[in-house]
Amino acid sequence: MASTVILGAGITGLCAGHRRRRIIYEGLSAPGGLCASYYIGLGDGTRLAQCYRFEKGGGHWIFGNDEKLLDAVKGLSPVKVYSRKASVYFPDRDLYVPYPIQNHSYAFPAEIRRRIRDEIGVALLGKSPETLQEWLISNFGRTLGELFFLPFHSLYTAGLTAKIATQDQFKNPVDRSKILRGLKGRTLPSGYNTTFVYPRKGLDHFIGRLEKQCDVRYNKRAVRIDIARKMVFFQDGSEVSYKKLISTIPLDEMIKLCGLRNLGKEDPYTSVLVLNIGAQRGSKCPKDHWVYIPKSLSGFHRVGFYSNVDASFLPKTDQQKRLVSIYVEKAFLPKDRPKKGSLERLSGEIVAELKAWQYINGVEVVSPTWIDHAYTWRRLGSTWREDAIGYLRDQEIHSIGRYGAWRFQGILESMRDGYLS
Repeated sequence: MASTVILGAGITGLCAGHRRRRIIYEGLSAPGGLCASYYIGLGDGTRLAQCYRFEKGGGHWIFGNDEKLLDAVKGLSPVKVYSRKASVYFPDRDLYVPYPIQNHSYAFPAEIRRRIRDEIGVALLGKSPETLQEWLISNFGRTLGELFFLPFHSLYTAGLTAKIATQDQFKNPVDRSKILRGLKGRTLPSGYNTTFVYPRKGLDHFIGRLEKQCDVRYNKRAVRIDIARKMVFFQDGSEVSYKKLISTIPLDEMIKLCGLRNLGKEDPYTSVLVLNIGAQRGSKCPKDHWVYIPKSLSGFHRVGFYSNVDASFLPKTDQQKRLVSIYVEKAFLPKDRPKKGSLERLSGEIVAELKAWQYINGVEVVSPTWIDHAYTWRRLGSTWREDAIGYLRDQEIHSIGRYGAWRFQGILESMRDGYLS
């Protein structure tokens, strides 16, 4: 019987197995989970110099102030440090507003600025906001809400804003003094990711260096867990016993693997299509690292620019820097995941829209990837997450990481979960 068994070789699982040399069982054939890079060549090109580099889950930049964990990252793979460049783009106005939008409303016409000033902090006076939608209106007012926060979050949550509790407020910083100053001009950067780092040799290099110090067994997809006998059964017919089980598997899937049916209604999650694109740079391609989109014909909510972070995302043969490497995110409820035919049509629509905005011209690579559990949410009044995690812990199953713990967190927090497990 193994003392401790780890399920999942994403960033959390790798860190959980790193220092104590615990065995990690991974259902796929490669490590990293969503934090994994891949390469696609131009035409028939197979040499690395002719390849775009993309990431399965879109841009995974490393933010946070934990110096020990940052040192751990740097010890495995040297990094570059970046100051965030992000905007909100309104296609119907052809207008860019620096992020966070609430601190830079000087970009709007005078009448809109007046309404924003009058509404800040008083939109739902006397009522405690419960849903995410109510929280956004309460803090930013109806004008900013209708311009950006409500349409963007409707896309971002796949229409759940009026049904889920508010969470992750740090993504939308509320500082009334900065909001008021922002009516007149730029304010200092704010939010949770004003600076970030990225490995100089790519995220795949960092993951590879970490994986080399771990004992990972690949193609070991768990299909059942017997909590009474403390046994994990895998798809290939093998099994392993444990005293303590560390799981980075999404919490709802873990509950099913354990055969539990008495923990209440599960909280919702959204899935995200990440469309990776390599193309010729358009005449209006932004210089931002990423751009938030409150309205798009094809329903995407964010466009990220890998190659604005680092030129290594482009083929090395692009000496004139005429190309761009992009990722586009569109959220879905899990049941609405597009089938192959509709995915191809959607991909074409997204490419056409980016061309119309003059972000890109000739397209060389279009590569869709899918994040099943992309963002996790909480129903109003729900205690499902706490109840499920607590019950599993009582059975010596520790559900950790972004999806195991069912909460948004960055790479450093996920690493911390693993090292502390």
